[in-house]
Amino acid sequence: MAQTEYDVAVVGAGPGGYVAAIRAAQVGLRTALIEKADLGGICLNWGCIPTKALLRSADVLRLTRAAAQFGVQVAEPQADLAAMVARSRQVAGQLQRGVAHLMKKHGVEVIRAQASLAGRGCLNLAAVAGGQVPARLRAKSIILATGARARELPGLAPDPASVWYYREALAPTFLPRRLLVVGAGAIGIEFASFYHALGAQVQVAEMAEHVLPAEDIEVSTHMEAALRKQGLHLHLGTRITATRRVAGAWQVTLDGHDQPCEVDVILVAAGIQGNVEQLGLEHTAVRVEKTHILTDAWCQTGEPGVYAIGDVAGAPWLAHKASHEAVLCVEKIAGLDAHPLVPERVPACTYSHPQVAHVGLTEAQARANGRAVKVGKFPFVANGKAIALGDTEGFVKVIFDDASGELLGAHMVGAEVTEMIQGYGVAMGLETTEAELMQTIFAHPTQSEAMHEAVLSAYGRALHI
Repeated sequence: MAQTEYDVAVVGAGPGGYVAAIRAAQVGLRTALIEKADLGGICLNWGCIPTKALLRSADVLRLTRAAAQFGVQVAEPQADLAAMVARSRQVAGQLQRGVAHLMKKHGVEVIRAQASLAGRGCLNLAAVAGGQVPARLRAKSIILATGARARELPGLAPDPASVWYYREALAPTFLPRRLLVVGAGAIGIEFASFYHALGAQVQVAEMAEHVLPAEDIEVSTHMEAALRKQGLHLHLGTRITATRRVAGAWQVTLDGHDQPCEVDVILVAAGIQGNVEQLGLEHTAVRVEKTHILTDAWCQTGEPGVYAIGDVAGAPWLAHKASHEAVLCVEKIAGLDAHPLVPERVPACTYSHPQVAHVGLTEAQARANGRAVKVGKFPFVANGKAIALGDTEGFVKVIFDDASGELLGAHMVGAEVTEMIQGYGVAMGLETTEAELMQTIFAHPTQSEAMHEAVLSAYGRALHI
């Protein structure tokens, strides 16, 4: 069979893989992108994008229900789940076509196949969907960007009628009356927020003592209060000990609870595992730990010429981290002036109601690192734009090093904070101190003024509280 040679071969076309292919082509490397399913990967097709489309529908529903508060009279709004799902699929399809266009624009050859390592600089290819591909491909550098998938719980296999993982939850054919979400991380809380807005009775079970356990404790506790106020039922510091089907429903026993909770659908959002199978890793020096490929600061694995980026290379499991690794990895391969990823500068967002966003260290992490800190906090209830918008939930919190003024972390909860966190990310990248942030002029009226006031608060200079 024919054997084709490339400078770079990328396995997986998610936000890490397709960005790596684009950047490789931009710097003049002959590039192949190998994907066995859909361009855009899980993020674009079954993750980040369609969930945000659904959550936007939920936001519109909430706002319409509150229209009278803004002097607007409308009939009682109704949720059309099928239309919401159809819109989310259309959004994903539009972006998938956009990725295909980018591949053509940059001259990246897309190969529909399952790829596996077959010796130094070689990949074996197996065609999918009846296509034809070369049996083998050679590349000077190989980038593994195969992503990750939901971790299945024992006894809870995916079932469109009663057990949902992210795929089932993104394309439901009915709205469950009673829903149990297993896992209170970002994915679980986003789905809980969506289905509650549509009218489902939502319970959330989480092994950790708080929802969004990776967040600053003040954010987590605020979110718990906000979710409970909305009517969600939270079971924290617990785990599932038994499940059984009774008369078309699930009876779920939680540790520490006397009575099982009865629900119609269980939605599992309890972590992910890397897609490391069928890659031929067992014949290489690539090391795998807890289903994730180990790499160095340049995304290099233990096998010369083989790199790994994105979710398959471990936490944080975020699309923008994958894309950033893609660029730095390719630029390192090309001999450009690349810079390693700084994990503390990777922002994280949860698109629930209210939204949550952070970058850098939590207050507890900063103190555990031996830092003396200054902490500032400003509530949106004191922000003019938030009051005008009728959404004053939440606050902005910042953590500075007491000695140097270095911004160590920033944490937000409230409306559209996911669109604000990058301001602090830029500040960290520029190694800005509190002095520059205090001197920055923030436009009025904006919600971002709360970012300025939080900085002022850390140094006893807040103007509006």
